[in-house]
Amino acid sequence: MEDFQYSEATRNILGLKLPTDPRWVDLAAIKMEAILTDHAWCEQKAANTCISLIQRYPRKTELVDALAPIVTEEWGHFRLVLQEIRKRNFVLGNQRRDNYVVKLIEFQQKGGSEEGRFLDQLLTMALIEARSCERFKRLSEGLEDPYFRNFYRRFMESEAGHYVLFIELAETYIDPEKVRKRWEEWLNYEAQILQSQEVRGETIH
Repeated sequence: MEDFQYSEATRNILGLKLPTDPRWVDLAAIKMEAILTDHAWCEQKAANTCISLIQRYPRKTELVDALAPIVTEEWGHFRLVLQEIRKRNFVLGNQRRDNYVVKLIEFQQKGGSEEGRFLDQLLTMALIEARSCERFKRLSEGLEDPYFRNFYRRFMESEAGHYVLFIELAETYIDPEKVRKRWEEWLNYEAQILQSQEVRGETIH
């Protein structure tokens, strides 16, 4: 993999330990139908996850009020991506198994305190949004098509906001020091997933 380092600003915002291989953009450019399909399903899953969190924690008022508009936004993103698929005479493909997300879920606390399980659910979403933001940034800077560069820049900005929201929600309900400690564990684990997938020639989305 080409040697690449985040700018200090990007590291401070996202905290990700390992960048996406820059060559991924070149692969994405020749597989836009597949990229758009995966993107559409990722937006749909994000909306469903927010609904699930609202259903699971209806008494957490701040969480419910914060996530309710995100459901609408994520579903709107699904429709925007679907519109691009139709406009280009592509076909929305089947939703595929996302090994990246499967691995993240494996790291979630399964037993123990409800607080720990709740924290891991929020941090899983924060991490997915952070990685999506990083990938959309790659596309917004690396694709040759100016239209798609602008298209993905808008999504990049949205995902960055969602990442911050999930971290802030975690710190609303749980001691921030505990959140930061667990977040660091998540970041290290996610880097291992990414490294393993790149070795096997897989992509995240």
